[in-house]
Amino acid sequence: MSPPTPSNPSNRTREPRSERELIAKSPAMRRVLELARRAALSDATVLITGESGTGKGRVAGFIHESSPRRQGPLVAVNCGALPEHLLESELFGHKKGAFTGAISDAKGLFVAAGGGTLFLDEIGETSPSLQVRLLRALQERTIRPVGSTTDRKVDVRIIAATNQDLEALVREGTFRKDLYYRLRVVELEIPPLRERRDDLLPLARTFIGRTCKENVCGPCALSSEVLDQLLAYDWPGNVRELENAIERAVVLAEDQPVVRVEDLPREVRGASKTMVMGDDDVIYTLAEVEKRHILQTLERLHDNRKATASALGIGENTLWRRLKSYGMVRKRHASGG
Repeated sequence: MSPPTPSNPSNRTREPRSERELIAKSPAMRRVLELARRAALSDATVLITGESGTGKGRVAGFIHESSPRRQGPLVAVNCGALPEHLLESELFGHKKGAFTGAISDAKGLFVAAGGGTLFLDEIGETSPSLQVRLLRALQERTIRPVGSTTDRKVDVRIIAATNQDLEALVREGTFRKDLYYRLRVVELEIPPLRERRDDLLPLARTFIGRTCKENVCGPCALSSEVLDQLLAYDWPGNVRELENAIERAVVLAEDQPVVRVEDLPREVRGASKTMVMGDDDVIYTLAEVEKRHILQTLERLHDNRKATASALGIGENTLWRRLKSYGMVRKRHASGG
């Protein structure tokens, strides 16, 4: 079922793509999708976190399509793309004459998503006053349109996403603690692409196949040199950057039978493929080098995980995931030791 047309027909609100490349070859991503499947069976609010470009919107779509609400609409809004007063009207609707330009009643996205899912992307960008209204909508399942004096019941499942550290925003006083806990009934942390290398090449092949199909052209293959270069690059823009790089390469390759290194973006072409040697001249994979460095740092800091995460420049959640993948933890312990 297609979602109802939003009150504001501009492109500031969007429906997530129906074609979602959720490649999960890596253990980290498989764990995320398993949690997402389990969360989808309930109506629990889900908070999806992760760096920009990791695919938070695609995971939100996966949850919706795996849920009992899949026959209802999936409606999305980027909370950082609209000024506060416009976002308030977009979400909750408004009455005619509520403000300049309100020439008719508008129902808003909470109502448009009725029976389905409302995806609040970049939730960390919302203002304190809007956070109060969102909290009330979550707690009471009612909304009040701008300019109205009566409440309206809504039936919608909320999924929120952010690339910000909401816990830090709570400590700073810019994000409400009660809303934070209400949103993170289930929290899914999407790992960056550099931490899920097993997914990189399957994703690249999926993107090139789709791009070739959409453009009705070749090439539809990646040379071995291109595959090596893709693996050598860190992908700070994550899955979105990879998708854009593949699309660019296909366009530049024109009628060549395969994508070549020279078709890749400059920063990807320039990624170093230097092999890393151990003290015994054994060649280690990048994953093994990372593992050795993490474990050596942890040992030097007397197994203090908080200090280790700080020294490595990563979050404690990331460190915990690494240690778990090495088989070193069975359950989460306090971060201090």
